[in-house]
Amino acid sequence: MNASELMQIACPHCQALNRVPTGRLGDAPTCGRCHERLFTAHPVELTAGNFDAHAQRSDLPLLVDFWAAWCGPCRMMAPQFEAAAAQLEPAVRLGKLDTEATPQIAGRFGIRSIPTLVLIAKGREIARQSGAMGGADIVRWARHALMPGR
Repeated sequence: MNASELMQIACPHCQALNRVPTGRLGDAPTCGRCHERLFTAHPVELTAGNFDAHAQRSDLPLLVDFWAAWCGPCRMMAPQFEAAAAQLEPAVRLGKLDTEATPQIAGRFGIRSIPTLVLIAKGREIARQSGAMGGADIVRWARHALMPGR
């Protein structure tokens, strides 16, 4: 992909699709509809209403943290996942999906234990990792899954 190619990016605020040249991803692009920043260095709260915009219609890979409020390891990993968002954006969108609030999507992905990280590219799962991880490990794992030879 060259710097002038356009990527469709779902807005984390209004889910509108925005065309952004790949070479401008790091230039703090804003949404054409709501004018909010497309990258906030924070995970997006994923729901049944916005999941497909980020997982299927956006060209950005999506790293999903499947979690639940009652899960101790999930709560311990939350700040680590937040820190990973700051390091992985704008190459990867990070999102958190509460399996209790959205069991149909957790079921669609066959989530059997939490926390589970699932990396999705163009609607397809490309990698999965169960268990709590530190921020640096999340970043390393995601980058390796996206570029296995590096």
